[in-house]
Amino acid sequence: MGEPIDLFAAASPEGAWTVAEVTKRARATVEQGLGALWVRGEVTNFKAYGSGHWYFTLRDATAQLRCVMWARDNRRLPAAPTDGLQIFVFGKATVWEERGEFRLTALQLLASDAGGLWQIAFEKAKAALTKDGLLDPARKRALPLYPRRIAVVTSRDGAALRDIIAVTARRWPIAELLVLPTKVQGDGAEDELCAALALIARLPDIDCAIVGRGGGSKEDLWAFNSERVARAVAAVPVPVISAVGHETDVTLCDLVADLRAPTPSAAAEAATPDQAELLGRLGHLGARLGRGLALRTERTVERLARTGDRLVAGMELRLERGGHRLAAVGGRLDALSPLKVLDRGYAVARDESGSVLRRVAQFTPGLAFRLRVADGDVAARAEGR
Repeated sequence: MGEPIDLFAAASPEGAWTVAEVTKRARATVEQGLGALWVRGEVTNFKAYGSGHWYFTLRDATAQLRCVMWARDNRRLPAAPTDGLQIFVFGKATVWEERGEFRLTALQLLASDAGGLWQIAFEKAKAALTKDGLLDPARKRALPLYPRRIAVVTSRDGAALRDIIAVTARRWPIAELLVLPTKVQGDGAEDELCAALALIARLPDIDCAIVGRGGGSKEDLWAFNSERVARAVAAVPVPVISAVGHETDVTLCDLVADLRAPTPSAAAEAATPDQAELLGRLGHLGARLGRGLALRTERTVERLARTGDRLVAGMELRLERGGHRLAAVGGRLDALSPLKVLDRGYAVARDESGSVLRRVAQFTPGLAFRLRVADGDVAARAEGR
C-alpha cells in the first residue's frame, strides 16, 4: 500500500485554499509550463460576437480544447473559420480564472486546406459575385481610344503611381491623370478604396479608371479581394482597368474589372494610345489621302477634258444645224421680200406719210408722192387720171 495522504500538507498557511487562489496558481503553472504553441484540430461550436471576439472549440478523436481569439488578432484574417474546418492555431495556453476553465488564447490561425482561409474567403466572395453576374464577360466595356481624363485609385506614395505617371507621360501626354489617393493595405484600406471608387461617378468627364497597387504578399493584396471593393469596382460608371500586384496575382477586382492588366505600367499602356505610333499612322494615312486626292483630281481633269471635247463638238454640230435652218428660212424670207418684186420691174408708190398708195382714187391731181423702185426712191406728182 502507498503512503498515507497528509490531508493538511497541501493547505495554505491560512488554511484551505480559496477557489480564486487555485485558479490563479493553475493559470500561472499552465502559462509557465506550456508557453506559446501550435495546436491542430477541428473547429466546432464557432461563435463570433458583436465585440468582434471569436469563441470556438478545437477537437480531435479523443479530446477537445476551448479557444478564444480576440478581435485585435482576428481582424487580420480574411474570413472566420467554419465548423468542421481543420485548422492550425498558434496561441498561449491559460486558465480562465473566472470559470476555472482551461483554454487556448489564439494569436494566429491557419486552415490546413489548400490556400487556407484566404482561399476559402476568395472562393466564397467569387461565388457571390458570380451569382450576381458581375463576372460575366458580356458586361465588360471597351476602353476609350483617346482618353482625356483618367482616374487613378492607388496609394499616393507607391511605385504603382509613379509607373502610371511615367508611362502616360511618354505615351499620351495630353491625358490628365486625376489621382484619388487611398490606402491599399491594412486597416481602413477597404473603406478608402470603396469611397474613392464611388467618387469617380461624381467627377466630370472621366473617360476611364485605373485601380491597383504594386506587388506584395497575399495578405498585402487582400483589400482587392474584398467583396465590397469588387462590387465598388463593378459599380464605376466608366471602364475600369485593374492592376494589382504582379502578373501571377489574380484578385477579385481583376475579375470584375473591364480589363485586367498584369502590372500598373501595363494598365497605363492599355489605357492610352502610343503618341508616336499614332503620329506615324496619321502620316501614312495623310500620304495615302494625298495620293488618292491626286489620282481623283487627275481622273476628274481627264473626265472634264473629255466632257469639254464632247461639249465643243456638240455646240459646233448645233451651230451648223442652226446655220442650215437659218439659211433655209432666209431663203424663204428673201423670196417673199418686196424688194425682190421691185427687182422684177415693179414699183411702190408711197405718200408723204409713208403709206402705200394702192388705188387710183388715192392719186388726186397734184398729189406729191414717192415712187420706190429697185435701186431707190423717185419723187413724183399726179397730173391727172
